[in-house]
Amino acid sequence: MQNLIELTKNDLEAFVAEDLKEPRFRTEQIWQWLWQKRVRTIDDMTNLSKPLREKVAAMATIAWPEIAKVATSKDGTIKFLLRMGDGALIETVLIPMNDRYSQCLSTQVGCAMACTFCNTGKLGFERNLTYGEIMGQILVGRQYLEDQGMNPLKNLVFMGMGEPLLNLDTLIKVLTDLPCERGLSLSWRRSMVSTVGFPDKLKILGDLEIALPAISLHAPTQELRAKIMPKAAKVHLNDLMASLKAYPMRQRERITFEYLLLKDVNDSMEHADQLARLIDRRKGKINLIAYNATEGMPYDAPDRGKVEAFEKRLWDHGMTAFIRRSMGSDIKAACGQLKADNM
Repeated sequence: MQNLIELTKNDLEAFVAEDLKEPRFRTEQIWQWLWQKRVRTIDDMTNLSKPLREKVAAMATIAWPEIAKVATSKDGTIKFLLRMGDGALIETVLIPMNDRYSQCLSTQVGCAMACTFCNTGKLGFERNLTYGEIMGQILVGRQYLEDQGMNPLKNLVFMGMGEPLLNLDTLIKVLTDLPCERGLSLSWRRSMVSTVGFPDKLKILGDLEIALPAISLHAPTQELRAKIMPKAAKVHLNDLMASLKAYPMRQRERITFEYLLLKDVNDSMEHADQLARLIDRRKGKINLIAYNATEGMPYDAPDRGKVEAFEKRLWDHGMTAFIRRSMGSDIKAACGQLKADNM
């Protein structure tokens, strides 16, 4: 049986034409039922005739990721533990942002990058998520918000479990289909892809012009990056920055650099000065994230005063820098805390 949410828009067109032997307009109808109306059974596709629904049901089904658990933070952040069809567990997070929500999406089960400050990295890599498993997280998030009468989901950040660019083919399919008007209707401008940075894959993403990257930098020098992100640092920092310099951007667009501040590791004024020299202030902006102390990890949270001083030092260099509010730390939903455990 074919799970319909595993079909890209192009795949669904082929399924309709070749398997169902139906005219092309049926693709738009089924697509809208799946992604905009979020039906869970084929019988709910009421503008299809009953014989056609029976024909589709004989060949296909609709299976979303299963919600295993939900945890809600005191700040309103919502974390889902989701079970895939093969039993694999992942996490996705809804983050409140004024009158809307952003969703932090996972792209892999576990992660191969093993960054020393990240819980997900301790799991190791199990497998890539499929198209339907990534898109299905959005279905779950939107349906939950609607059922609870909460603000809508408007933004996506591919910053959950896994390294998105190591699942690039599937990521491209997802990013291509997100803006479909009769589907999820999420503009590429509302999607951000977080990556440690692979120049060859960044070039592919940039040439397609379907997303802007957020670079998980976390160190201003090659030497320090090699200590805290040894696998990511196999790409030399100079090569990464050269690839970002060539990344195509429209006027007024800038690349986001994520910088996790670890107490007494990368949070000194010297580090701030080095960071300012590394990043072109005309093309980059910096999100500063205070590390959340996590059991079993070798780092501590930085002092608040030091975080603010770090931000001010960057301002003194003319950099655009912000301290990003840490959300969901009490339910282990903050940056680097996702682990797909029993919450």
